[in-house]
Amino acid sequence: MFNIQTRQPMYDQDAVQPMRDELMAVGFKELLTPKEVDEAIKVNDDKTVLVMINSVCGCAAGSARPGVSLALQNDIIPDKLYTVFAGQERDAVDQLRQYIGGFPPSSPCIALFRNGELIYFMQRYDIEGNNAEYISDVLRDVFNDACTNAGPSISKENFDQVLYAKQCGSKIPLFKS
Repeated sequence: MFNIQTRQPMYDQDAVQPMRDELMAVGFKELLTPKEVDEAIKVNDDKTVLVMINSVCGCAAGSARPGVSLALQNDIIPDKLYTVFAGQERDAVDQLRQYIGGFPPSSPCIALFRNGELIYFMQRYDIEGNNAEYISDVLRDVFNDACTNAGPSISKENFDQVLYAKQCGSKIPLFKS
């Protein structure tokens, strides 16, 4: 559920909920405020923290969400999984982007952190035009190199039940206050 106490979201909440549900179904927790972003990233415990900036973009996010979900079926995965939604929790997204220095704003995107430091970043440019299997393969390689947590994030039986949103972002209704 979005946080209305900050800047208004751009898109209708009901229309984007299926896109949120995809990631939560595979173990992600939503970060709704800048404070939650800081608390998730600014941790010095040697754990890996994966954060996906979710998006309504059908051409990139439509591959990124299934790709990251499939990658989380790997035997080795990040310790913590978080997501923020571009155009929805806008202040939280802006805060996360402060930790992703040196890259232009990008959504969707996938960032891996350890001890508050960015150790891997897959920007929209790396996602567009690629299918979920390609994205998963790249992320699995990253997980195998940088992570130690035992996977998968959810059982194969539960993974097979995850529903993926199949809609174009240009058809998403705007938020009306």
